[in-house]
Amino acid sequence: MMAATKRIAFGVAAVTLAGSLAACSGSAGQGAPGAGQGAHGAKKNAPKPAPMSAVRLIGDGSTAYTGKQPRLPKPQRLKPGQTPPQFVVFSWDGAGEDSQRLFSHFREVGKKYDATMTYFLSAVYLLPEDKRHLYDPPQHSPGRSDIGFNDVGGISDTVEQLRGAWLDGNEIGTHFNGHFCGKDGGVGTWSTEEWKSEIAQVKAFVKRWKTNSGLRNAKPLPFDYDKELVGARTPCLEGQKNMMAAGRELGFRYDSSGVGKQVWPKKTQGMWDFPLQLVPVPGRAFETLSMDYNFMVNQSGTVKGDPAQHEFWGNQMRDGLLQAFDRSYHGNRAPLIIGNHFESWNGGTYMRAVEETIKMVCLKRDVRCVSFKQLADWLDVQDPQVLAKMRTLEVGENPQQGWASFLATQPAAAAPSAGAASQVKPAERH
Repeated sequence: MMAATKRIAFGVAAVTLAGSLAACSGSAGQGAPGAGQGAHGAKKNAPKPAPMSAVRLIGDGSTAYTGKQPRLPKPQRLKPGQTPPQFVVFSWDGAGEDSQRLFSHFREVGKKYDATMTYFLSAVYLLPEDKRHLYDPPQHSPGRSDIGFNDVGGISDTVEQLRGAWLDGNEIGTHFNGHFCGKDGGVGTWSTEEWKSEIAQVKAFVKRWKTNSGLRNAKPLPFDYDKELVGARTPCLEGQKNMMAAGRELGFRYDSSGVGKQVWPKKTQGMWDFPLQLVPVPGRAFETLSMDYNFMVNQSGTVKGDPAQHEFWGNQMRDGLLQAFDRSYHGNRAPLIIGNHFESWNGGTYMRAVEETIKMVCLKRDVRCVSFKQLADWLDVQDPQVLAKMRTLEVGENPQQGWASFLATQPAAAAPSAGAASQVKPAERH
Protein backbone atom coordinates (compact mmCIF):
# COMPACT_ATOMS: atom_id res chain seq x y z
CA MET A 1 0.00 0.00 0.00
CA MET A 2 1.23 3.49 -0.73
CA ALA A 3 2.10 6.07 1.85
CA ALA A 4 -0.77 8.28 2.97
CA THR A 5 0.54 11.22 1.00
CA LYS A 6 0.28 9.21 -2.21
CA ARG A 7 -2.73 7.06 -1.64
CA ILE A 8 -4.05 6.27 -5.08
CA ALA A 9 -2.50 4.52 -8.04
CA PHE A 10 -4.21 6.41 -10.82
CA GLY A 11 -4.81 4.61 -14.09
CA VAL A 12 -4.06 5.96 -17.53
CA ALA A 13 -6.20 5.95 -20.67
CA ALA A 14 -4.84 5.10 -24.08
CA VAL A 15 -6.11 4.79 -27.61
CA THR A 16 -5.69 2.94 -30.86
CA LEU A 17 -4.18 5.42 -33.29
CA ALA A 18 -3.59 4.77 -36.98
CA GLY A 19 -3.78 1.04 -36.43
CA SER A 20 -1.38 0.78 -33.47
CA LEU A 21 -1.97 0.76 -29.75
CA ALA A 22 -1.09 3.86 -27.80
CA ALA A 23 0.74 3.29 -24.56
CA CYS A 24 -1.28 2.57 -21.47
CA SER A 25 0.32 1.46 -18.27
CA GLY A 26 -0.76 1.60 -14.67
CA SER A 27 2.81 2.65 -13.90
CA ALA A 28 2.96 5.49 -16.42
CA GLY A 29 2.36 7.98 -13.65
CA GLN A 30 4.55 5.93 -11.29
CA GLY A 31 1.37 4.63 -9.75
CA ALA A 32 0.31 8.08 -8.54
CA PRO A 33 -2.83 10.10 -9.33
CA GLY A 34 -2.20 12.57 -9.96
CA ALA A 35 -17.68 34.37 -12.42
CA GLY A 36 -20.96 35.23 -12.78
CA GLN A 37 -23.82 33.55 -14.50
CA GLY A 38 -22.64 31.61 -17.53
CA ALA A 39 -24.10 31.07 -20.96
CA HIS A 40 -26.45 28.27 -19.97
CA GLY A 41 -27.88 30.04 -16.93
CA ALA A 42 -27.22 27.20 -14.51
CA LYS A 43 -26.72 29.55 -11.58
CA LYS A 44 -29.64 31.91 -11.97
CA ASN A 45 -32.48 29.42 -11.63
CA ALA A 46 -30.65 26.47 -10.12
CA PRO A 47 -32.84 24.25 -7.94
CA LYS A 48 -31.91 24.24 -4.27
CA PRO A 49 -30.60 21.07 -2.61
CA ALA A 50 -33.34 18.90 -1.16
CA PRO A 51 -34.19 19.56 2.51
CA MET A 52 -32.90 17.01 5.00
CA SER A 53 -36.42 15.66 5.45
CA ALA A 54 -36.31 14.51 1.83
CA VAL A 55 -33.17 12.41 2.35
CA ARG A 56 -33.75 8.67 2.07
CA LEU A 57 -30.78 6.47 2.89
CA ILE A 58 -30.09 3.57 0.57
CA GLY A 59 -28.67 0.26 1.72
CA ASP A 60 -26.04 0.73 4.43
CA GLY A 61 -26.30 4.52 4.09
CA SER A 62 -23.36 4.91 1.73
CA THR A 63 -25.69 6.58 -0.76
CA ALA A 64 -29.00 8.39 -0.44
CA TYR A 65 -31.83 9.84 -2.44
CA THR A 66 -31.82 13.62 -1.83
CA GLY A 67 -34.06 14.86 -4.62
CA LYS A 68 -33.29 16.36 -7.99
CA GLN A 69 -29.66 17.21 -8.62
CA PRO A 70 -28.92 20.92 -8.14
CA ARG A 71 -27.61 23.26 -10.85
CA LEU A 72 -28.86 21.31 -13.85
CA PRO A 73 -30.09 23.56 -16.68
CA LYS A 74 -33.29 22.57 -18.44
CA PRO A 75 -32.48 21.54 -22.02
CA GLN A 76 -34.29 23.46 -24.75
CA ARG A 77 -34.99 22.45 -28.34
CA LEU A 78 -33.39 24.66 -30.97
CA LYS A 79 -35.76 27.07 -32.66
CA PRO A 80 -35.82 27.20 -36.48
CA GLY A 81 -32.76 29.11 -37.66
CA GLN A 82 -31.15 29.25 -34.22
CA THR A 83 -27.37 28.85 -33.97
CA PRO A 84 -26.50 25.83 -31.82
CA PRO A 85 -24.65 26.47 -28.58
CA GLN A 86 -21.00 25.50 -28.38
CA PHE A 87 -20.70 22.66 -25.91
CA VAL A 88 -17.40 21.77 -24.27
CA VAL A 89 -17.05 18.72 -22.05
CA PHE A 90 -14.12 18.41 -19.65
CA SER A 91 -13.88 14.89 -18.26
CA TRP A 92 -11.57 13.18 -15.76
CA ASP A 93 -10.51 9.52 -15.72
CA GLY A 94 -10.04 7.94 -12.30
CA ALA A 95 -11.42 10.87 -10.28
CA GLY A 96 -9.92 10.33 -6.85
CA GLU A 97 -8.55 12.82 -4.34
CA ASP A 98 -4.99 12.37 -3.08
CA SER A 99 -2.29 14.63 -1.64
CA GLN A 100 -2.11 16.67 -4.86
CA ARG A 101 -5.71 17.86 -4.22
CA LEU A 102 -6.41 18.16 -7.94
CA PHE A 103 -10.01 16.93 -7.70
CA SER A 104 -10.90 19.64 -5.17
CA HIS A 105 -8.91 22.23 -7.13
CA PHE A 106 -10.74 21.64 -10.40
CA ARG A 107 -14.08 21.63 -8.62
CA GLU A 108 -13.28 25.21 -7.57
CA VAL A 109 -12.11 26.07 -11.10
CA GLY A 110 -15.40 24.76 -12.45
CA LYS A 111 -17.45 26.88 -10.06
CA LYS A 112 -15.41 29.98 -10.87
CA TYR A 113 -15.86 29.65 -14.62
CA ASP A 114 -19.39 28.15 -14.69
CA ALA A 115 -18.20 24.77 -15.89
CA THR A 116 -19.75 21.49 -14.85
CA MET A 117 -17.80 18.36 -15.76
CA THR A 118 -17.86 14.57 -15.79
CA TYR A 119 -15.81 12.69 -13.23
CA PHE A 120 -15.24 9.07 -14.24
CA LEU A 121 -14.69 7.36 -10.89
CA SER A 122 -12.55 4.24 -10.61
CA ALA A 123 -14.61 2.46 -7.97
CA VAL A 124 -11.65 0.61 -6.40
CA TYR A 125 -10.69 4.03 -5.00
CA LEU A 126 -13.57 3.43 -2.55
CA LEU A 127 -12.26 0.00 -1.55
CA PRO A 128 -9.56 -0.26 1.14
CA GLU A 129 -6.49 -2.37 0.58
CA ASP A 130 -7.44 -4.84 3.31
CA LYS A 131 -10.76 -5.53 1.54
CA ARG A 132 -9.22 -6.02 -1.88
CA HIS A 133 -10.43 -9.63 -1.97
CA LEU A 134 -13.98 -8.28 -2.45
CA TYR A 135 -13.03 -7.37 -6.03
CA ASP A 136 -13.31 -10.35 -8.39
CA PRO A 137 -12.18 -8.96 -11.76
CA PRO A 138 -12.95 -10.78 -15.01
CA GLN A 139 -10.07 -13.00 -16.18
CA HIS A 140 -7.97 -12.15 -13.11
CA SER A 141 -7.65 -13.50 -9.60
CA PRO A 142 -9.65 -11.89 -6.77
CA GLY A 143 -7.97 -8.86 -5.23
CA ARG A 144 -6.03 -7.95 -8.38
CA SER A 145 -5.99 -4.33 -9.67
CA ASP A 146 -3.51 -2.64 -11.97
CA ILE A 147 -4.13 0.70 -10.23
CA GLY A 148 -4.12 -0.53 -6.63
CA PHE A 149 -6.75 0.26 -4.04
CA ASN A 150 -6.97 2.94 -1.32
CA ASP A 151 -6.70 3.58 2.40
CA VAL A 152 -9.40 4.90 4.71
CA GLY A 153 -8.10 8.49 4.58
CA GLY A 154 -8.07 8.42 0.80
CA ILE A 155 -11.58 7.01 0.66
CA SER A 156 -12.83 9.74 3.00
CA ASP A 157 -11.20 12.46 0.91
CA THR A 158 -12.51 11.03 -2.36
CA VAL A 159 -16.06 10.66 -1.06
CA GLU A 160 -15.99 14.27 0.15
CA GLN A 161 -15.13 15.43 -3.36
CA LEU A 162 -17.66 13.14 -5.06
CA ARG A 163 -20.37 14.43 -2.73
CA GLY A 164 -19.49 18.08 -3.38
CA ALA A 165 -19.06 17.54 -7.11
CA TRP A 166 -22.56 16.12 -7.52
CA LEU A 167 -24.08 18.95 -5.46
CA ASP A 168 -22.20 21.40 -7.73
CA GLY A 169 -24.04 19.90 -10.73
CA ASN A 170 -21.24 17.65 -12.00
CA GLU A 171 -21.68 14.07 -13.16
CA ILE A 172 -20.24 10.96 -11.55
CA GLY A 173 -19.63 8.40 -14.30
CA THR A 174 -17.36 5.37 -14.18
CA HIS A 175 -13.87 4.37 -15.30
CA PHE A 176 -14.68 0.91 -13.90
CA ASN A 177 -12.33 -0.84 -11.45
CA GLY A 178 -8.98 -2.52 -11.99
CA HIS A 179 -7.89 -0.76 -15.21
CA PHE A 180 -6.69 -3.86 -17.04
CA CYS A 181 -5.31 -3.23 -20.54
CA GLY A 182 -3.73 -5.24 -23.32
CA LYS A 183 -4.20 -8.77 -24.63
CA ASP A 184 -3.57 -10.66 -21.39
CA GLY A 185 -6.96 -10.34 -19.72
CA GLY A 186 -7.36 -6.69 -20.63
CA VAL A 187 -10.81 -5.13 -20.93
CA GLY A 188 -10.60 -5.41 -24.70
CA THR A 189 -10.92 -9.19 -24.35
CA TRP A 190 -13.92 -9.15 -21.99
CA SER A 191 -17.30 -10.54 -23.00
CA THR A 192 -20.57 -8.70 -22.49
CA GLU A 193 -21.30 -10.87 -19.44
CA GLU A 194 -17.89 -10.07 -17.97
CA TRP A 195 -18.58 -6.37 -18.42
CA LYS A 196 -21.88 -6.82 -16.59
CA SER A 197 -19.96 -8.35 -13.69
CA GLU A 198 -17.51 -5.44 -13.67
CA ILE A 199 -20.32 -2.87 -13.72
CA ALA A 200 -22.15 -4.67 -10.90
CA GLN A 201 -18.98 -4.46 -8.81
CA VAL A 202 -18.56 -0.77 -9.66
CA LYS A 203 -21.99 -0.12 -8.20
CA ALA A 204 -21.38 -2.36 -5.21
CA PHE A 205 -18.21 -0.52 -4.15
CA VAL A 206 -19.96 2.86 -4.44
CA LYS A 207 -23.06 1.63 -2.59
CA ARG A 208 -21.11 -0.02 0.26
CA TRP A 209 -18.11 2.24 0.84
CA LYS A 210 -19.18 2.87 4.46
CA THR A 211 -19.26 -0.82 5.33
CA ASN A 212 -16.05 -1.57 3.47
CA SER A 213 -14.11 1.37 4.94
CA GLY A 214 -15.59 1.43 8.42
CA LEU A 215 -16.54 5.12 8.00
CA ARG A 216 -20.08 4.50 9.23
CA ASN A 217 -20.63 7.99 10.68
CA ALA A 218 -19.68 9.83 7.47
CA LYS A 219 -22.26 11.61 5.33
CA PRO A 220 -23.69 9.57 2.44
CA LEU A 221 -23.16 10.30 -1.19
CA PRO A 222 -26.29 12.34 -2.11
CA PHE A 223 -27.41 10.22 -5.06
CA ASP A 224 -28.72 6.80 -6.00
CA TYR A 225 -25.87 5.38 -8.10
CA ASP A 226 -28.16 2.91 -9.84
CA LYS A 227 -29.83 5.96 -11.38
CA GLU A 228 -26.89 8.37 -11.46
CA LEU A 229 -24.58 6.07 -13.42
CA VAL A 230 -25.44 6.58 -17.09
CA GLY A 231 -22.08 6.65 -18.86
CA ALA A 232 -18.48 5.57 -18.92
CA ARG A 233 -15.02 5.61 -20.43
CA THR A 234 -13.20 2.28 -20.61
CA PRO A 235 -9.57 1.82 -19.51
CA CYS A 236 -7.20 2.46 -22.39
CA LEU A 237 -10.24 3.05 -24.62
CA GLU A 238 -10.41 -0.73 -25.11
CA GLY A 239 -13.42 -3.06 -25.10
CA GLN A 240 -15.95 -0.45 -26.19
CA LYS A 241 -18.24 -2.72 -28.22
CA ASN A 242 -18.98 -5.32 -25.55
CA MET A 243 -19.06 -2.72 -22.78
CA MET A 244 -21.69 -0.75 -24.68
CA ALA A 245 -23.76 -3.90 -25.16
CA ALA A 246 -23.65 -4.48 -21.41
CA GLY A 247 -24.15 -0.83 -20.53
CA ARG A 248 -27.16 -0.47 -22.78
CA GLU A 249 -28.92 -3.33 -20.97
CA LEU A 250 -28.10 -1.66 -17.64
CA GLY A 251 -29.46 1.76 -18.57
CA PHE A 252 -26.35 3.57 -19.79
CA ARG A 253 -27.14 6.53 -22.05
CA TYR A 254 -23.69 7.23 -23.52
CA ASP A 255 -20.10 6.10 -23.86
CA SER A 256 -16.87 8.09 -24.29
CA SER A 257 -14.39 5.36 -25.15
CA GLY A 258 -14.06 5.92 -28.88
CA VAL A 259 -11.85 7.90 -31.25
CA GLY A 260 -13.45 10.47 -33.51
CA LYS A 261 -13.48 13.88 -35.11
CA GLN A 262 -15.04 17.21 -34.16
CA VAL A 263 -18.43 16.51 -35.70
CA TRP A 264 -21.89 16.28 -34.15
CA PRO A 265 -22.32 12.99 -32.27
CA LYS A 266 -24.64 10.15 -33.17
CA LYS A 267 -26.02 7.13 -31.39
CA THR A 268 -24.36 3.71 -31.57
CA GLN A 269 -26.13 0.64 -30.19
CA GLY A 270 -28.84 2.99 -28.90
CA MET A 271 -26.37 5.06 -26.84
CA TRP A 272 -24.80 8.45 -27.52
CA ASP A 273 -21.24 8.00 -28.76
CA PHE A 274 -19.03 10.81 -27.40
CA PRO A 275 -15.51 9.91 -28.58
CA LEU A 276 -12.32 11.67 -27.68
CA GLN A 277 -11.42 13.79 -30.69
CA LEU A 278 -8.48 14.42 -32.97
CA VAL A 279 -7.16 17.93 -32.31
CA PRO A 280 -4.20 19.96 -33.63
CA VAL A 281 -0.72 19.74 -32.18
CA PRO A 282 0.56 23.27 -32.94
CA GLY A 283 3.83 23.23 -34.85
CA ARG A 284 3.49 19.56 -35.77
CA ALA A 285 2.12 17.93 -38.92
CA PHE A 286 -0.25 15.54 -37.16
CA GLU A 287 -3.20 15.54 -34.77
CA THR A 288 -3.57 13.64 -31.52
CA LEU A 289 -6.40 12.82 -29.17
CA SER A 290 -7.91 15.51 -26.97
CA MET A 291 -6.39 14.08 -23.80
CA ASP A 292 -3.46 15.07 -21.60
CA TYR A 293 -1.96 11.55 -21.80
CA ASN A 294 -1.76 11.56 -25.58
CA PHE A 295 -0.09 14.97 -25.69
CA MET A 296 2.42 13.71 -23.14
CA VAL A 297 3.23 10.55 -25.12
CA ASN A 298 3.74 12.48 -28.35
CA GLN A 299 5.86 15.16 -26.65
CA SER A 300 8.13 13.41 -24.18
CA GLY A 301 7.14 9.75 -24.19
CA THR A 302 7.60 9.81 -20.43
CA VAL A 303 5.97 11.41 -17.41
CA LYS A 304 9.26 13.10 -16.48
CA GLY A 305 10.59 14.67 -19.64
CA ASP A 306 13.10 17.52 -19.96
CA PRO A 307 12.08 20.19 -17.39
CA ALA A 308 13.23 22.88 -19.83
CA GLN A 309 10.41 21.76 -22.15
CA HIS A 310 7.59 21.60 -19.60
CA GLU A 311 6.26 25.10 -20.20
CA PHE A 312 6.41 24.66 -23.99
CA TRP A 313 4.60 21.31 -23.86
CA GLY A 314 1.82 22.71 -21.68
CA ASN A 315 1.42 25.72 -23.97
CA GLN A 316 1.32 23.38 -26.97
CA MET A 317 -1.52 21.35 -25.47
CA ARG A 318 -3.44 24.48 -24.42
CA ASP A 319 -3.05 26.06 -27.84
CA GLY A 320 -4.06 22.82 -29.56
CA LEU A 321 -7.24 22.67 -27.51
CA LEU A 322 -7.93 26.34 -28.22
CA GLN A 323 -7.46 25.78 -31.96
CA ALA A 324 -9.87 22.86 -31.75
CA PHE A 325 -12.34 25.05 -29.86
CA ASP A 326 -12.08 27.88 -32.40
CA ARG A 327 -12.71 25.65 -35.40
CA SER A 328 -15.91 24.34 -33.78
CA TYR A 329 -17.03 27.68 -32.31
CA HIS A 330 -16.60 29.47 -35.66
CA GLY A 331 -17.48 26.38 -37.70
CA ASN A 332 -19.89 23.49 -37.24
CA ARG A 333 -20.41 24.08 -33.49
CA ALA A 334 -19.79 20.39 -32.80
CA PRO A 335 -19.21 19.65 -29.10
CA LEU A 336 -15.55 19.63 -28.06
CA ILE A 337 -14.68 16.59 -25.90
CA ILE A 338 -11.60 16.79 -23.66
CA GLY A 339 -10.23 14.03 -21.41
CA ASN A 340 -7.79 14.35 -18.52
CA HIS A 341 -6.25 12.69 -15.48
CA PHE A 342 -5.52 14.12 -12.05
CA GLU A 343 -1.78 13.79 -12.67
CA SER A 344 1.34 15.97 -12.48
CA TRP A 345 3.04 14.59 -15.55
CA ASN A 346 5.91 16.75 -16.81
CA GLY A 347 5.71 19.01 -13.81
CA GLY A 348 1.93 19.46 -13.91
CA THR A 349 2.08 21.33 -17.20
CA TYR A 350 -1.04 19.61 -18.59
CA MET A 351 -3.10 20.57 -15.53
CA ARG A 352 -2.12 24.19 -16.20
CA ALA A 353 -3.04 23.79 -19.87
CA VAL A 354 -6.51 22.45 -19.01
CA GLU A 355 -7.16 25.14 -16.41
CA GLU A 356 -6.15 27.92 -18.82
CA THR A 357 -8.40 26.40 -21.49
CA ILE A 358 -11.37 26.39 -19.10
CA LYS A 359 -10.64 30.01 -18.19
CA MET A 360 -10.43 31.11 -21.82
CA VAL A 361 -13.49 29.35 -23.29
CA CYS A 362 -16.19 28.65 -20.70
CA LEU A 363 -17.43 32.22 -20.22
CA LYS A 364 -17.59 33.04 -23.92
CA ARG A 365 -20.93 33.87 -25.49
CA ASP A 366 -23.01 30.82 -26.47
CA VAL A 367 -20.53 28.45 -24.80
CA ARG A 368 -21.76 25.80 -22.39
CA CYS A 369 -19.17 23.81 -20.45
CA VAL A 370 -21.20 20.82 -19.36
CA SER A 371 -21.05 17.17 -18.36
CA PHE A 372 -21.72 14.33 -20.78
CA LYS A 373 -25.03 13.71 -19.03
CA GLN A 374 -26.12 17.32 -19.68
CA LEU A 375 -25.00 17.07 -23.30
CA ALA A 376 -27.04 13.88 -23.72
CA ASP A 377 -30.05 15.63 -22.14
CA TRP A 378 -29.79 18.44 -24.69
CA LEU A 379 -29.36 16.11 -27.65
CA ASP A 380 -32.34 14.04 -26.56
CA VAL A 381 -34.75 16.99 -26.83
CA GLN A 382 -33.59 18.03 -30.32
CA ASP A 383 -35.39 17.20 -33.56
CA PRO A 384 -33.55 14.13 -34.96
CA GLN A 385 -33.71 15.62 -38.45
CA VAL A 386 -32.02 18.80 -37.24
CA LEU A 387 -29.23 16.76 -35.65
CA ALA A 388 -28.86 14.71 -38.83
CA LYS A 389 -28.44 17.88 -40.87
CA MET A 390 -25.85 19.24 -38.45
CA ARG A 391 -23.93 15.97 -38.80
CA THR A 392 -23.47 16.71 -42.51
CA LEU A 393 -21.07 19.51 -41.53
CA GLU A 394 -17.43 18.45 -41.50
CA VAL A 395 -14.76 19.53 -39.01
CA GLY A 396 -14.65 23.33 -38.84
CA GLU A 397 -17.28 23.70 -41.61
CA ASN A 398 -19.57 26.69 -41.18
CA PRO A 399 -22.91 26.61 -43.02
CA GLN A 400 -22.29 28.63 -46.20
CA GLN A 401 -25.51 30.61 -45.92
CA GLY A 402 -25.27 30.94 -42.14
CA TRP A 403 -27.15 29.11 -39.41
CA ALA A 404 -30.36 31.10 -39.86
CA SER A 405 -30.69 29.72 -43.38
CA PHE A 406 -29.19 26.28 -42.68
CA LEU A 407 -31.67 25.50 -39.91
CA ALA A 408 -34.48 27.80 -41.02
CA THR A 409 -36.99 25.01 -41.62
CA GLN A 410 -37.36 21.40 -40.71
CA PRO A 411 -34.81 19.62 -42.94
CA ALA A 412 -35.31 16.40 -44.80
CA ALA A 413 -33.73 13.43 -43.09
CA ALA A 414 -30.02 13.21 -43.85
CA ALA A 415 -27.47 10.52 -43.22
CA PRO A 416 -24.39 11.36 -41.13
CA SER A 417 -21.30 12.16 -43.14
CA ALA A 418 -18.61 9.52 -42.86
CA GLY A 419 -15.76 11.87 -43.74
CA ALA A 420 -12.17 10.99 -44.34
CA ALA A 421 -9.93 9.58 -41.64
CA SER A 422 -7.48 12.04 -40.12
CA GLN A 423 -3.80 11.30 -40.03
CA VAL A 424 -2.44 10.82 -36.56
CA LYS A 425 1.03 9.98 -35.36
CA PRO A 426 0.86 6.73 -33.39
CA ALA A 427 1.94 6.83 -29.77
CA GLU A 428 4.69 4.45 -28.77
CA ARG A 429 4.13 1.70 -26.22
CA HIS A 430 6.17 2.11 -23.06
